[in-house]
Amino acid sequence: MVDQVYAVVQKRILSGQLPPGSRLPQEALAEELGVSRTPLREALRRLATEGLVVFEPNRGARVAEQDFSHLMDAWGARLVLEPPAARLAARVQEREAIERMRRSVIRQVQVVGDVAESFEVNREFHVALVAASGNPLLEQFSRIVWMTRIGAPIFAGQAVGHDDDVRRWAEEHAAILHAVESGKGAAAERLTREHVAAWPPLTDL
Repeated sequence: MVDQVYAVVQKRILSGQLPPGSRLPQEALAEELGVSRTPLREALRRLATEGLVVFEPNRGARVAEQDFSHLMDAWGARLVLEPPAARLAARVQEREAIERMRRSVIRQVQVVGDVAESFEVNREFHVALVAASGNPLLEQFSRIVWMTRIGAPIFAGQAVGHDDDVRRWAEEHAAILHAVESGKGAAAERLTREHVAAWPPLTDL
């Protein structure tokens, strides 16, 4: 029950149905979702650990405001981390991580239009790409910069109402996967750099 409530509220936040700063009246929300307040509170606590919800004394819960400069720092860190990791992945050929990448590419096409699920699949691809480098510390760094509170707001801004873009990202992921599997390190690095840097504010990095 907690997982279901969590998924519903997360999806509403990522889609913009619950905009930043909006209050989350627990009694009304629990009634709407047909659950007691206990699983709702637990779901909101989980969202709070991800930075999507904040609790305020005597005021309850609300959707978190986002510090865009912090999000940009995380996106810039990806640009430093992921392309060299892709080159390493092409050399190391870590099969389990490559299979995770493959499953993510397939799944990403299937969930176009579902922003919350699409974000999770997109995140899994990029974390798996770094994991394929064979360096567990790099994977740990990747999970930090891909924390929901960092990546989700930017992804939602890009994905909502842009299904064609989401499909294009899946195609770019497939090309990166092919380069990694083929052992083409330079191509894997270049394709990853172009993919991450394609978002307009980062094109000058």
